Amino acid sequence: MNSNSPPASIDDLCQRARALAGQSIATLAQRQNITVPTDLRQHKGWQGQLIEMSLGASAGSKPLPDFPKLGIELKTIPINQQHKPCETTFVASIPLLTINQETWQTSLVRKKLARVLWVPIEGDRAIPLAQRKIGMPLLWEMDAAFETVLQRDWEELTEMICLGQLEKITARLGTYLHVRPKAANAKSLCWGIGQTGEKILTLPRGFYLRTMFTRELLAQYYA
Repeated sequence: MNSNSPPASIDDLCQRARALAGQSIATLAQRQNITVPTDLRQHKGWQGQLIEMSLGASAGSKPLPDFPKLGIELKTIPINQQHKPCETTFVASIPLLTINQETWQTSLVRKKLARVLWVPIEGDRAIPLAQRKIGMPLLWEMDAAFETVLQRDWEELTEMICLGQLEKITARLGTYLHVRPKAANAKSLCWGIGQTGEKILTLPRGFYLRTMFTRELLAQYYA
C-alpha cells in the first residue's frame, strides 16, 4: 500500500486534488496498490481512506484535521445522478465521558469543520464502485452563517449527553449536525453518562452532518 508525502502547502494540496478530478476509483486504487472492494457495505470509509492516501493526508486516527500542518480536513461526498449527496457525512466520534470539558470553540467538530477540502465522488449504486469517478474539489472555510447553526446544534446535543439523556437523542435532533450510533455491531459498547450521572455501557456515538448541510454546500458553490 502506497501513500504520498504530505502536501507542502495549500496550493500543493489543491493541485493534487484537482489532478484527481475525472479519474476513476480503480485508477486511484491501482496507484496505491490496493484492491477495490465489491461494495462498501463492509468497507465503511474506504473511499475516504483511498483519497486520503492519494493526497498525502497524515493525521491517521489522531483527533486532528487530516492535514494537520495546513489545518484542513478532507471529506468525500458521494453524489447521485441529480448531483445531490447520497448520505450523511461523519465528522467525529464523541468522547461521551469527557465532552463536558469541551466548548464549541475547543471542540474537535469545530477544528475539523473550520476548513474542509470537499471531494465529490459518484455515488450512484448502479455504477460499479471501481468505475465511479472523482469530481472537482472544493476548498471551503466555515462562514458565520454555517457556524451559527452548527454551534447551536453542537451545544444542544452536547448538553443532552452531559445530562445523561443519551437515550433521548435521536437522529432527528439537530438542523445541520446530528448524533448517530457509530459501532460495528450492538456488542461494541463504550462508557457514557446515565440519567443520574452514573457510568453506563452504551453504543459509541458520532457527530454527523446531515445531507441538508452538504446539499446547501453543493448548491452554493457548484451552481
